[in-house]
Amino acid sequence: MRPSRFAPLLTIVAVILSGCGSDQSETSSGSAVSAPEEERRETIWDLFTNIDDPNTTLEVNKYIWNASLEILSFLPVESADPFSGVIVTGYGTPPGGNRAYRATIIVRDPALDARSLKIALLTRSGPAPSETVRTVENAILTRARQLRVQDRGL
Repeated sequence: MRPSRFAPLLTIVAVILSGCGSDQSETSSGSAVSAPEEERRETIWDLFTNIDDPNTTLEVNKYIWNASLEILSFLPVESADPFSGVIVTGYGTPPGGNRAYRATIIVRDPALDARSLKIALLTRSGPAPSETVRTVENAILTRARQLRVQDRGL
């Protein structure tokens, strides 16, 4: 009898699937202990399902959030989602300026840190200069620190 050319493939599949049959591990005394509910998987296909809580929200820094709205108050807010930390504005001209800007602000982290803040500034002719973006970021972070000091009564 000639061996099948699919024999190696079938052997590999059998080995992989043999690990899916049991969800219990044995201790040194030989008794079976089940894994915690969060870590337990029934089959290999459960690895591809989403078992995370769909109601989980991201946390954003309230001082950076409020400072962003305050510093860029000359821009009309088109959408603001405090749960994901995204603020999208329309075009507006700063006081004393002659160029219109549009901003997208993302507050990604609950820490009062420069890494928590991402800003994209656009003019009608394209992206704003990096110096302008850096100036706005610094103004927002400075105001956020001031708000935190006020809040703590320092």
